[in-house]
Amino acid sequence: MNSVNLTPERNGLRYGLFTAGGMILYFLLASLLHLTDRVEFSFLNGVVLAIGICMAISHYKRVRHDRMPYLHGFGTGIITSIIASTIFGLFFVAYTVMNPTIMDQLRARDLFGFDLSVTIAFLAILLQSIMSGMIISLVAMQYFKSPDHKPIEGIE
Repeated sequence: MNSVNLTPERNGLRYGLFTAGGMILYFLLASLLHLTDRVEFSFLNGVVLAIGICMAISHYKRVRHDRMPYLHGFGTGIITSIIASTIFGLFFVAYTVMNPTIMDQLRARDLFGFDLSVTIAFLAILLQSIMSGMIISLVAMQYFKSPDHKPIEGIE
């Protein structure tokens, strides 16, 4: 894909789909190993998200011949996290419809009490993933920013 056709939105969509696929595969693997009742293992979704965001920003920079505006890279990371978390959240809703025992297992952990519904779980997935994605994007952009990037000087 050449640099003329690649936008942060297209790149974020592409890598958001890949990242969502990775998050779904990890969840299905955890489900097969009966680890879905342990909320502690959900932090690895953040690792998958971080890998997807870094790959998206790296690809965008490579296609743009190492000339990437800071906000383009940051936007790529945010779009990647929004797409990935939305698709994973929708997958989780579909999974709980097919396997309602997972919600009973999560309620038994008493993290949210019996107030935990599929809607609240979906919103928690979105909030956690999108906020984590923003932070990961900020951190990743410190590494991937263009070598000649200069902060704004003389605003005083």
